[in-house]
Amino acid sequence: MSRKIKALIAKLAAGDGPSCEELTLLISQTDSQIWQEIRLLADSVRAKHVGSDVHLRGLIEFSNHCRANCLYCGLRRENRALVRYRLEPQEIVETALLADQLGYGTVVLQSGEDPFYTKELLAEIIAEIKGRTELAITLSVGERTFDEYALWREKGADRYLLRHETADPALYASLHPKRTLEERVKCLKALRSLGYEVGAGFMVGLPGQTPETLARDLLLLVELDVDMIGIGPFVPNPHTPLAREEGGSFEQTVNMVALTRLLMPTANIPATTAMGSLRPDGREITLKAGANVLMPNVTPKRFRPLYEIYPGKICTDEEAGQCRLCIEGRIKSCGRTVGTGQGASLKYQQRSALHGNHAAGQ
Repeated sequence: MSRKIKALIAKLAAGDGPSCEELTLLISQTDSQIWQEIRLLADSVRAKHVGSDVHLRGLIEFSNHCRANCLYCGLRRENRALVRYRLEPQEIVETALLADQLGYGTVVLQSGEDPFYTKELLAEIIAEIKGRTELAITLSVGERTFDEYALWREKGADRYLLRHETADPALYASLHPKRTLEERVKCLKALRSLGYEVGAGFMVGLPGQTPETLARDLLLLVELDVDMIGIGPFVPNPHTPLAREEGGSFEQTVNMVALTRLLMPTANIPATTAMGSLRPDGREITLKAGANVLMPNVTPKRFRPLYEIYPGKICTDEEAGQCRLCIEGRIKSCGRTVGTGQGASLKYQQRSALHGNHAAGQ
């Protein structure tokens, strides 16, 4: 390991923000010893700042309809091979009640960008869940208007996930027809202004991505000061224009999770389902590299195989109760504990205390 790389790791350990050039140099390294040291460091930072708890989010994939046409996504509008579905509003509520019974403090309502669920309809669903449970509600329904975000927040939505996917404007535009990174960032800033606990994140291994691109992804997260960060590998879907492209590296994705933890010690970072899809122990490895969130699926079993953003997705043939037991076992096998309550990110709680707001999960 060179003296320069050792100095860079020491800089990260001290909490000093690296430059884009320094991050690019570090990301370019292929020595496994370097990355092992970084992962161990990230795990220690995670333990110091957010403890041993792994927070659980009950994931409800309530619609696979999407008006967007992103080149990498199996839900894209032009994928004619996909059988489409929508959960009825009451079915979404009942699934959230099941998540509550299973002991999850949070539900994630996730879908493609589906205009069928209007501003008012989604507001009614949120209000009913809030009226019947103590659950935190995370929305992940894509780019919508400020008025929609505002009403959903007013009705009780606590968090919003909107991954930026790539911080390279040209690459973003090439992968998202008729959309821009600027608009994506504008949505993230709007969500922050409304008091949401905000999540962003990116894919690793996109065609055309470089170490510098990844460095800029990390620095954008820091700049936006997001509370939750989702990082996953690009997995080619056979029914998309990127079907023949090479997928993202599992190892590099874990490395990006570790760097994210060092750059943002108090954020919530999930070990994504995609990591478990690439390797049976993928989520455990990611937890040991700085992650502290898991998102078990509570979507009704008959719909799970149809929410196919990428192929080979795990947990599509299990009932929600089975997922709950499996996840708890995986957490304990890592020497970690199952978090209780809503599990708001420490970053969000600190910001809310600073501004006199009530943080979800306190």
